Amino acid sequence: MSIFIDRDTRVVVFGATGNEGGFWTKHMLELGTRVVAGVTPGKEGANAAADAKIPAGRPGQQGLSGQQGFSGLPVYHSLRRALACYEADAAMLFVPPRFTKDAVFEALDSGLKKIVTIADGIPLHEALQIRAAARSCGARVIGGNTSGVISPGFAMMGMFPYWIERVYKPGRIGVMTRSGSLTNEVTAMVVAGGFGVSSLIGVGGDSVPGTRFAELLPDFQADSGTDAVVIIGELGGTMEEEVAQALAAGSFTKPVVAFIGGRHAPAGKRMGHAGAITSGGSGSALDKIAALRDAGALVAERPSLVGECLRQALGMNPQ
Repeated sequence: MSIFIDRDTRVVVFGATGNEGGFWTKHMLELGTRVVAGVTPGKEGANAAADAKIPAGRPGQQGLSGQQGFSGLPVYHSLRRALACYEADAAMLFVPPRFTKDAVFEALDSGLKKIVTIADGIPLHEALQIRAAARSCGARVIGGNTSGVISPGFAMMGMFPYWIERVYKPGRIGVMTRSGSLTNEVTAMVVAGGFGVSSLIGVGGDSVPGTRFAELLPDFQADSGTDAVVIIGELGGTMEEEVAQALAAGSFTKPVVAFIGGRHAPAGKRMGHAGAITSGGSGSALDKIAALRDAGALVAERPSLVGECLRQALGMNPQ
């Protein structure tokens, strides 16, 4: 079971005619994601696959109109025009940072409650506006600066090499991650430990993400298909400490295993992206590790130990 997307989730893709958006829309369809339409201003009626300059590939899930496969994906000038012909639940945004706020607001104004944006470099003040607007609408925005969301074997919104079976295997472990580079490595260790993934949520590496780790915990708590949660964290911000607070308060009761990157980073230095910076005496990897351990989570010293920690947390014998 997924906490965000499954094969019944109807998705509209902003930017499906671009090279990047087209490439990943094709793979979203091939995995089984129910992509019903694309949105690109000025390209209504375009062939999404041809405009993206990639082969059409295998047919995807059938849309509501009966058009099938990426080469038949209908494209509209605006979301309003797409929703006049198709019903949708979610929006996937492959749009540049400077257009992200407008695209998110268009999706929110249309009543969509699930939005994923991969854009890296959304202006800080606009990221704040996006988060505030989504919360006021009771909607959830994942990103920016994320690989997206995936339920392996079922559906995804984003950019995951789901065909790598040693990484993206269906199972009963939830994953929340801030890091793009560590996601494949740590998730591969989940699978190597004898597990699979129920839902993987990339909250993104920006300093103001649309959704924070702790805000996803109630969904994982309620999900009967998730037995434990793995957190892939890093220095900077307070998201991992917020998870520790939830554990200490008893509001999340399933086992938590974490790997925190950036233990040896110098204080006050930004490491890789806007979210990975320590400030004001907080946010260091060591602070996060201590907070999580004090709250009862198991923290792996290195990625290769994540599977072993999961087996320990779930009361299973070591491999």
